[in-house]
Formats: sequence, C-alpha cells, structure tokens
Amino acid sequence: MVQQAERTRTDLTELGIRSIPEFDGVHDVWPRGDRLRAVREAAAAYKTRFKEQGTVDAVRSVDIAAAPYPVNYAFHDAVSVPTLPLISMINRMIVVQYDDWNGTPRTLVFEPTVPAGSAEAPFYRNLQALIGKVPGGRLMEKVVLKYFNEPDTVLEKLGLSPDDIDYCTFDHLHVQDPRMILGSSEVIEGETAPRTPLFGDARMLVHSRELATLQSLHPMQWAWYVEGGLGGVDPDKFVTFDGDIELGPGVALLWTPGHTDGNHSLVINTPDGVWVSSENGISLDNWQPELSKIPGVRRYHEQLGREICPNANTLEDSLDQYDSMVKEKTLADPCTADPRWLQILPSTELVPWKRFWPVVPTYLHGGIEYGTIRAGRR
Repeated sequence: MVQQAERTRTDLTELGIRSIPEFDGVHDVWPRGDRLRAVREAAAAYKTRFKEQGTVDAVRSVDIAAAPYPVNYAFHDAVSVPTLPLISMINRMIVVQYDDWNGTPRTLVFEPTVPAGSAEAPFYRNLQALIGKVPGGRLMEKVVLKYFNEPDTVLEKLGLSPDDIDYCTFDHLHVQDPRMILGSSEVIEGETAPRTPLFGDARMLVHSRELATLQSLHPMQWAWYVEGGLGGVDPDKFVTFDGDIELGPGVALLWTPGHTDGNHSLVINTPDGVWVSSENGISLDNWQPELSKIPGVRRYHEQLGREICPNANTLEDSLDQYDSMVKEKTLADPCTADPRWLQILPSTELVPWKRFWPVVPTYLHGGIEYGTIRAGRR
C-alpha cells in the first residue's frame, strides 16, 4: 500500500498536480466537534494561499438536462408544506481551462453527464417504472424532465473537439456510467458496438474511494450507481488521488466526503473570487438555510442549530457531509451581484420553474462564465 501511494504521488507530480498540505489529517481529528473546527480553520488557511496563486484562464458552464428528484431528499425532509413529490434539478457541465503546475495548458470537463447512462441507475430506472404506472404519470414526466444538450454537443458549441480535453471528472459517480465517457471494449446491453471515448484520450480524475465504491457496492449504495459501469473500461483511463489536490493555479479538487466516501468539490479562482461546485446541495438554500424562503428550510436551521441543510438522498455519513459543506462555504467568496449569497454553484441545481413553487431557489446563479474558451491549447 505504501508503494502504491508513493507511485500515485509520483504520477500526479508528473501530471502537474500537487497535494494540499493544509488539510492533512483534519478528517481524522476526534471528537467530531473538534473535527468540524479543524476543517473550518484549514479551509480558511488554504483559501488565503489558493487566491494568491492566481486565477484560471477561462471557465464556462452549459446545461445538460433537467431530471426528477424527490423533495424529501433535496432538503433533508425540511420542506413543511404540501407540494409535488418531485422537483427537477439541472445537470450542468463546466469546462475549465488553466495551466498546470508544470506550465502545461490544460482543459478540464467537470460533470459531463450522459443522460442515457444516468437513466440506467437503479434509482432512476425504478422511478421511471413507477411514473409509468400512476395515473397522469406520463404528464408528470413531461413536467419534470427536459433535455438541453449532450456533452459532445457542448464541446461543439464552445468550439472545442474531443482532442482538446485533457481531463474529465465528476464530484461523485452517482448515476454516472464511465463507459459512456471513457469508452469500453465491451458492448453495453442494448447497443450494437463498443462505446468509443467521448473525449479522445482524456483521463478521468477520480478519488480512490469513489472508484473503489463502484468496484464493490454496498447494498445501501447500490441504487445510486450504474452497476457494471466499469465493464471494459481501460484502467489506465483513470487518474486516482487521495485527499485534496491542486490541478494548477486557481483550480483544485477538494475532498468533501459524506454524500459519498469519495465525493470531491471543484474549486476555482476567478476575477470575481472563489467559486465552489458540488452536489452536497442542490441550491444555495442548502448552504445558507438562514436566508431561505423555501417553507421549512429556515426553520430547520433555527430549530436544529445547523448552518447547512444537506442534500440527503444517501446519508453515507451525515456528519462528514456537514463538515464538507462548511469546508465549501469557507472557501467560497460572496457573490458580487448580492454579497449576502456565496459563490457556490451546485453541480446539479434546483430549477426555478414556477410549476414547483414554493420549492424554488431563493437565489439562483444559473451558470458561470469567465474568459474565452479556446481550442488547440494542447
């Protein structure tokens, strides 16, 4: 194990990636109240150094699809009024361009969700079957489901080709099928030929614990992962890491466990300050419940004394998820348009559609764009 860890560190260094010492050991602090304090202090210390190192060259987000999600999961059963059982949240793909620590220009794709793959996760497969059986189910499907783009068409819109992409990553692998991103030597059930890589020879950055989860699912995790999603995928297409890493000045992947064991958050520094993206919440209301106008969410904060209200579909470790969301809040800068709100962009965000009122975002960023995405950087 020691040799494997040493080899991984060497591989990351060769790729222009380095670890973040400020967070060493903070997730091992005990008791848990002390751990939360350690996480908050480490995040504050790292934020100062992170911002001094510089900004990314360019970043652009594009919506992929709106998918159904249970209200009781979205806000940890906090919503206190009768409402539709399902709301919608938008999967959003983010393209980031930066120079790594070796000075090499890089292009990263964050959250390149392929809707056809997500539909095969047991949770969504079962939900689809249930919707089909209830009266008015097909009408409900039209209410909660909408497609905007596929990851490859997003590249075309941004003037990029698959060969422009160095890395892709997801904050975690819930409802993701790596075969549809990285390609597979095997034929996926229902298809006629093996999948080719979506982004050429790009590799997937993944926390070692997240990849291990997909390799050996616990029954409490099973419904949210695409079983068999690693079939025929070349293992060398993965770049695994542990803990927290910096990809280059202005861009980092911070380990934020709890929602899943290997969850990580994208952190980028821009001309407007630091942005954070993950699915620990699906709206700013999750991170800032004291400002929420969604019925019950502010009361959740006031009655339980909690500064966050988690996206709680799995609760693999709710205390860790709480700490991770505090870590994200500490890193994020205030929004320039309204400084009451933080620059946290959920990787999958609650839609603002009136049909779901009053379960709509109190404040919505709706996307992010800085600089100019350019082709040919490789």
